[in-house]
Amino acid sequence: MSRSIVRQSKFRHVFGQAVKADQGYDDIRVSKVTWDSSFCAVNPKFMAVIVESSGGGAFLVLPLSKMGRVDKNYPLVVGHSGPVLDIDWCPHNDNILASCSEDTTSMVWQIPDHTPSRPISEPIVVLEGHSKRVGIIKWHPTARNILLTAGSDNLIIVWNVGTGEPLITMDDHPDLIYNVSWNYNGSLFCTTCKDRRLRVCDPRKSEVVAERLAPHEGIRPMRAIFTKEGNIFTTGFTRMSQRELGLWDPTNFEEPIALLELDTSNGVLLPFYDPDTNIVYLSGKGDSSIRYFEITEEPPYVHYISTFSSKEPQRGMGFMPKRGVDVSKCEIARLYKLHERKCEPIMMTVPRKSDLFQDDLYPDTAGPDPAVEPEEWMVGRDADPILVSMRDGYVPPKSRELKVAKKNVLDTRPATRRSMSAVDGSSLPPQLLEKLVEEIQNLKATVLSQEKRICDLENKLSKYTNGTV
Repeated sequence: MSRSIVRQSKFRHVFGQAVKADQGYDDIRVSKVTWDSSFCAVNPKFMAVIVESSGGGAFLVLPLSKMGRVDKNYPLVVGHSGPVLDIDWCPHNDNILASCSEDTTSMVWQIPDHTPSRPISEPIVVLEGHSKRVGIIKWHPTARNILLTAGSDNLIIVWNVGTGEPLITMDDHPDLIYNVSWNYNGSLFCTTCKDRRLRVCDPRKSEVVAERLAPHEGIRPMRAIFTKEGNIFTTGFTRMSQRELGLWDPTNFEEPIALLELDTSNGVLLPFYDPDTNIVYLSGKGDSSIRYFEITEEPPYVHYISTFSSKEPQRGMGFMPKRGVDVSKCEIARLYKLHERKCEPIMMTVPRKSDLFQDDLYPDTAGPDPAVEPEEWMVGRDADPILVSMRDGYVPPKSRELKVAKKNVLDTRPATRRSMSAVDGSSLPPQLLEKLVEEIQNLKATVLSQEKRICDLENKLSKYTNGTV
């Protein structure tokens, strides 16, 4: 008796469903800038969208609970003098967001829990090191305060946001960098470039450890991301301009693990990867569908699951970290689809009959605590993300590490002034030097006390606005 063999996987039936109209976000003027970034970033507290604005770059930050029509006068985050090209939430602090812009700078912002009464225009720190526009910004997955930027000057700079200083600068790319992706523990990152090469870089050695010419033969832009196992998943185009995806072993770039042709559409496929389920979601700009695939260790290695389709084309896409999904609804992923004037959440669920917590769908996932400090990471220490259980869901804390992040940066500002005064202070009398040092310390104490007062007032205000008092 013959019997057809069906692949065993708990993710064979994943269904995408858009939320009801009143649970979306309407009247958002999504940016029209021509840049292949996702234009949207989400975390368990907020959704951020790059928007059209006059006189510089701006983006909108909304609490996830503020659904419905967005007031046209809702305060934006402004500060860049040119269009914003990319944004990324800090994985270790849900109130910290990084942005980069055509104005050659990157900025790190602190977003309050309560709705601000006026536009946020003062970043925590401004990172200046690129000579041309900065189009890519990525936080380190496990190390505190480590941030990567890549610009059109073909430089990659790794920063310590806590001090505002560049730690590493790499100039190994001869042409425009299309994307950058850290691996699971942040020891390496991979890049795709206009010279059609896929590179694996070790930032602390400032060297390219592996590279492959033309993983996809077409000349259109490519994308690459690391999987949890250390392989690299790529999207690109064939010589005949068909869209294609591939899976590669960076220790043996000669032959792909898998190579799969998709269709002849024009948009660059942006991959969003969930390391817990090994599912990758592909969203093309201008497409009206999201395809998703499961990556496994058995042939054919990249398994097509299904496609979520809708009528409207997407302008961009945000991907919720796993700790932000609703475990009571068996939701394994949530994407935020940008239309021309709105943002529509899309839930990916695995139907189950039981209302109990599904252990097999929710292994422990990366939590909000950093695994290593920046100094440890710089001297070579690596660590996987610190995992948390999803059994009771995830409740974001109020303004986590708010004081630490501000204090950390402000502490360094008097230090830079002190180092400058030390250069031309050798000829000053000792009494004057002591007086200057004492004055700096007094000012520093005053600033920190004011910071503490501001934090206390903001926390009190957020309690009132959230109705907990």
